[in-house]
Amino acid sequence: MNELLTDHVETQESFEQKITPEKEQVVEKKYLVPFILISSLFALWGFANDITNPMVSAFQTVMEITTFKASLVQFAFYGGYFTMALPAAILIKKYSYKSVILIGLGLYATGCLLFIPAAQFQLFGFFLISLYILTFGLAFLETTANPLILSLGTKSTSTRRLNLAQSFNPIGSITGMFVAQQFILSQLQSAEKATDGSLIYTTLGVAEKQAIKMHDLMIIRDPYALLGIVVIVMTIVIAITKIPNNKEDEQFNLKATLSRLVKNNIYREGVLAQVFYVGAQIMCWTFIIQYAENIGYTKADAQSLNIVAMVTFLLCRFVATAMMKYVNSALLLAVFALGGMTTIGITVFVGGQTGLYALVATSAFMSLMFPTIYGITLENLEHDKEFGAAGLVMAIVGGALMPPMQGALIDQDKIMGLDGVNFSFLIPFVCFCMIALFGYRRFANK
Repeated sequence: MNELLTDHVETQESFEQKITPEKEQVVEKKYLVPFILISSLFALWGFANDITNPMVSAFQTVMEITTFKASLVQFAFYGGYFTMALPAAILIKKYSYKSVILIGLGLYATGCLLFIPAAQFQLFGFFLISLYILTFGLAFLETTANPLILSLGTKSTSTRRLNLAQSFNPIGSITGMFVAQQFILSQLQSAEKATDGSLIYTTLGVAEKQAIKMHDLMIIRDPYALLGIVVIVMTIVIAITKIPNNKEDEQFNLKATLSRLVKNNIYREGVLAQVFYVGAQIMCWTFIIQYAENIGYTKADAQSLNIVAMVTFLLCRFVATAMMKYVNSALLLAVFALGGMTTIGITVFVGGQTGLYALVATSAFMSLMFPTIYGITLENLEHDKEFGAAGLVMAIVGGALMPPMQGALIDQDKIMGLDGVNFSFLIPFVCFCMIALFGYRRFANK
């Protein structure tokens, strides 16, 4: 899920290329090993984000729970970001980058490995605790890795260096989606359907259900357990590798920093816009499975469409970045938000295959939103950017709060004449309205 810093960083790239000598390297030889190791972390948290989104649908079927209760997966996952982003920023001020990264990796591995006892005890709440701890680690990693990458070389090449590091993130995201599709969703016995489209699992006796439930929870457990081992290996490698700690010594006053941020109107509005964006993104990428299932798709086939949405998202990111050379970024944000409102409107009111394809197309309009909001929000901050960035990581809480709201609507068969799953996408519609308002206000006030 991480797109931090890309927009405001990219908008400076053409200028920096003019002033940077051709012989100056983006990644100097002395920093090559730490750069590769830290860049791999971008892939690790991308994998965790995008293997977890489909677990809402998986747990809903296996545990026989409502969509609202299943969406607590996202509440736990993204709630962990909110909880730990600020503590991570404080620790960065007090300790080395390496120390904070090792803490993050330790929490990440712990959360993954807790899936083993969670599956054994077959407790949904145990899985939620595991995800919550896992994302403690991701919050530490995301808050630390970006400034560390920027510090690994000269300021004149920091733009391209960060963009290069962030190119690892979609690799992890697409891999996570693929693993979820091929090794989890397609292997769930509880998701098998009869010829009339109904679930066979719900018609079985207690003993048969118990056997299938144990099988499916092990299927869910295994990728996370293996991921935990990978993270432990990465922890050991980074622990024995020298990681530069190129931080500027400066006086730090937490109270004064927070006071300046709270009084900054652009910052406050930007954090709120980011809450709405993350909520919209997670809802669209999570509940596309329920939407597709409602018109006859299997979970695995629905996840294929999620992969198409992600590829669309990534390709349109390059298009949007190119467009920013000619169009004001705030104006482009508002226009793309209007595009998202249009496609979601089709998803809600047209429905069927057309609505599903419109939902996939929404990813094209979401492609520039996170980094653009990020860049606009931080561009006028000076000494407070590090903590300002932590606030934007905390804004990921939108992904914790809004999916349960949508899940509660999906649980209703009909709302005002519409299928509950269709009506539920009015929540992302409202989110795009708020983002369009933020973009327009920032453009109008330039």
